[in-house]
Parts: sequence; structure tokens; C-alpha cells
Amino acid sequence: MGKSDLVDISYLELGLLAARPVCRIQVMNLFGRPEGYGTGFLVGPNLLLTNNHVLDTAELARKSFAEFEYEQDINGRKKMSKSFDLRPDEVFVTDPNMDFTFVSVAPIATEGTELIDYGLLRLVEDTGKVRTGEYVSIIQHPEGGFKHCCLRENEVVDIFDDWLHYLTDTQCGASGSPVFNDQWLVVGLHHSGVPMKDALGNILKTDGQPYREHIDDPSTIAWVANEGVRISRIFQALESRSENEPMAAEALRRLRSHGTCPVGPAVITAPEPIPDAVMELGKLPMEHYSLADGYNPDFLGSLYHLPLPKLADNLQSKVATLKDGGKILTYLHFSIVMNADRRLAFYTAANIDGKKLEKIKRTRDKWYFDPRLDQKYQAGPKLYEDNPLDRGHLVRRLDPCWGPNARDAGEDTFHFTNCSPQHKRLNQHDWLEVEDYILKTADNANAQISVFTGPVFREDDMIYRNEYLLPADFWKVVVFVNKNGKFGATAYLRTQKNYLESREFFDDEFKTWQVPVVQVEVLTCISFGLPKDADPMARAAAGKGLERQRSYLRRIRSAADIML
Repeated sequence: MGKSDLVDISYLELGLLAARPVCRIQVMNLFGRPEGYGTGFLVGPNLLLTNNHVLDTAELARKSFAEFEYEQDINGRKKMSKSFDLRPDEVFVTDPNMDFTFVSVAPIATEGTELIDYGLLRLVEDTGKVRTGEYVSIIQHPEGGFKHCCLRENEVVDIFDDWLHYLTDTQCGASGSPVFNDQWLVVGLHHSGVPMKDALGNILKTDGQPYREHIDDPSTIAWVANEGVRISRIFQALESRSENEPMAAEALRRLRSHGTCPVGPAVITAPEPIPDAVMELGKLPMEHYSLADGYNPDFLGSLYHLPLPKLADNLQSKVATLKDGGKILTYLHFSIVMNADRRLAFYTAANIDGKKLEKIKRTRDKWYFDPRLDQKYQAGPKLYEDNPLDRGHLVRRLDPCWGPNARDAGEDTFHFTNCSPQHKRLNQHDWLEVEDYILKTADNANAQISVFTGPVFREDDMIYRNEYLLPADFWKVVVFVNKNGKFGATAYLRTQKNYLESREFFDDEFKTWQVPVVQVEVLTCISFGLPKDADPMARAAAGKGLERQRSYLRRIRSAADIML
């Protein structure tokens, strides 16, 4: 009768499998009270996809949870649903423009059910998974109720660069649902309805009159279609962010852990647990280091000579000596001074040229011992095995990637001398791209900066495996020439424990603070030799006494919070 709607009976079996990874999201506000519902679905090991407008912040996700099997059985009785906590400290990637959010999910429910029991929906990067005139189905939790699926009158009516329009029925609560083609391959992430509008852009009601928000009943809106973001565009958005955002890179790794080729059913019924990243050791020939120019003290200009930081006298004896008798390890565009006792860097010093930076694609990581320094002074693989500690780059991988040897410079950042043990939740939260912000801000006259980074060493740091002391905190100092032709400098602290100088301020984990440079100098016994007026934090605390300047701090939640 017209176009054939016949499908193989296996369509229904696959639909039941496709429904398994779909869940109801119970959105809880910051006070732990129910705020609303959405829908989400598993797309990778311990990885959930929903809308940004369902979960727009990590704080909201931390309070909320995913509820699986909130549905009726074949006898119309409510099944026993299973609730899983969300873990945004592991992965949380959101995009308000494309209206998607990826968030990590706990592997075990509150009553003991394993998440892998629900399988996942494999996402395919390729375009062309659905065409105008074909049909789509949506598995959803309408109005936060039992799981439903729409199978009738589901025609795709339009396809745009980023969005799909379709006639499939939805209700509030369906936000974040998977949109399937007839092969049960996910083609879109549903996010909203598309209302009819007049020439002035006013939303219209079914009687043709303008809809008045907060006055008219929303059920009177004239809807022309539903809308979802295309999966291929979500991949592109993640790819563009993965170079500089560890969480976006981790989300991509999980999405691709089972392949993305559109072959066979897109439903994976038993995904493997997330594998630990295997550390691959490499070896570079001595000739590789012949090009290592190291940190350049005149990088900001001949009038702005900035030598390497100076260690206090009581630290000089702790500096690791190279095999040739030197004390400074040079790499392409950066240098490192090592602490022999800790087997970690006292500090790294890097020059970054924002105008020449290249985005070098990351391949499989290889980590290197530096042959110029005895391995007994380098904390190697043993420190990072079978634990949640990441090899946290001190000099970011992309920072020295400029000039004719950009790729080799990026490879240099994978030396054990350039990493420090950081809990994966700390390492996967970036420094809010401090360097990027300062490179691009109008206050930086030359789009060039020098960056110093390192751990804070304390005598009471935690002893690990009877041989390592784990630094609790990390610091960064960024120096540039401002638009007034003077040194500008900002300093930052991040912590792995809920303490620094004052428990009153550092009351929870993984915060970033902008502090006066002098505070970093006091914590580390390292002097940067900067003019007093270079630091805006010090200027803000001027006249408050040295102790007040040292304790002055500013919470950094985004780059806009940075005081320049």
C-alpha cells in the first residue's frame, strides 16, 4: 500500500537489545533534591551520552544518577530498576551549542548489578546513515516515565549540516534519547521539538496565534518536527577538542574502543571493561638530543632577559647531576632541573610561540628514560603501574610544538623527567588552558610566553610503595610581555589533597587557584627574579603586608577568572 513498511522480524529482537543501554536520568539539584528527568544511553565502556540541557555541569552530574530498566515487563508490571552513580571526575565533556554531554558512569549499581550487563550502542562516525524520506525510531523515557519506543509515522523530513528533523513523537523527558535508523544504528541524539514560527520568528499555536510563554498552555504549540544532532557532528566536535582536553580524548578513546565500522548490528551486548592504558617504553638515540636548544632566557626579547629560576641554597645539593656533569636537561624549546631524591623535576621551563604552534596529532604514546641522566634519578614505570596515577605532563605535549622540529618537540614531552604522578582525576582536568588564554589575550603584546611548572615538595608528602613521596600540589608561573611593554606574570596552584597553606581556603579536591608569584616562591624555595610590579595579584594585595600578599588567592573556574 504505497511505500512498503515491511521489516524482518529480527527488527523487533534488535530493538529490544537496543533498548537495554537506554536509561532514565534522574536529575538532582545541588541540594540533592529531584529536579527533573532526561534520557541517556551507553555509547562506550562506562560512558553515557545525553543532552547538555539535561546535564550541563559536572556538579549537577555528580548529584544525579542513571536508572536502567525503568520499564514494564510483558505482563505490564514494573521491573526492578537499577541505579548507577555518574562520575564526572573521570569524564565530563559538554557542548551547549551542539547540546550534548558525555559523562562517565560507575561500573556497579548501588545494589550490585554490573553496568556491562546493559551493553552499549556503538556510534559510527560516517555520514549517510539515514536519508530524507526514511524512518527513524526513538527509545525514550517520555515525561520521566517508563521506557517507550515510537515506531509509527517517523519520517525524516530534513537534514542539515548539524541537525536532523523527523516526525517521530516525543515528550518532555525524551531529551538525550538515541535516534535509530531501520538497522538500529544511532543516527542522532534527540534534543528538542521544532515549533512553527511566523515571519517575525514568533512561535505559533495550533490556532495560528502567537504562543505566549508562561501564559498559554505548552500543549497548544504547533510543532512541525522534532530535532536531533547528527552523530557524525558530535564526533567532529570531540575530535577538535581532544588535542587540548584530556577528557574529550578519553571520551573518544572509549567510543572507539570497539571500532566504529558500520558492519552488523550496532548493539554490543557485553562490552569489555575499560582497559588500562598500556605503557610502551621507547628509546631515542643520543643524536636526537643534539638539536635540543632548551629554554631560551631571551625568548621574550633582548630587553626582557629572564634566566632560569634559582633554587634556594639548601636545595642545590639535591639537584641531580647529568652524566656529563651538568645540571640542566635541555629539550626542544624547554629545559628541566631534576630533584635527585624525589626522582622528579624541581621545575620545567618552556618557551611557547603562539604564532607558530602546530597541532601535532597524538599517536600511540611511548615514554622514554633520558639517557643523559642515570635512571636512578628518574621515576619510571614502576611508580605508575596498577594504580590511578597518571604520568602527568609538566610541559604540556603541544606547548613546544612550534618551529621546524615541532613533532620532535612534542615527542620530547614524553620523557619520564617531564612527568609527575597525578591522580587521574587531577590530570584529566586541565589547567583550564591557562597558557592558551594568555597567548590569545590582548594583554600579551607578542603572543609569546615562558612557562614554568613543577610540583610542591614537602617533607610530609605521602609515602607510596615504600620508595616514592607523592607531591600533593602543583604550580605554574606564566610570564609574558604586556601591552605596556613590561613583564606580566601570573601564578597558579592545583592540589591533589584538600590542603595547601590554609585548610580554610582549600576545602575540597582538585581546585585551581591564581595566587601571587611570591606564594609559589615561598612554597617551593624557588625564585623567579621577576619585578615586583609584574604580578597583578601582588598589585591587588599591595599595602596589605607580605604575609597578606602570600595568602592572597583567587578561585579559577574558567579562563575568564584569570586576573591579568
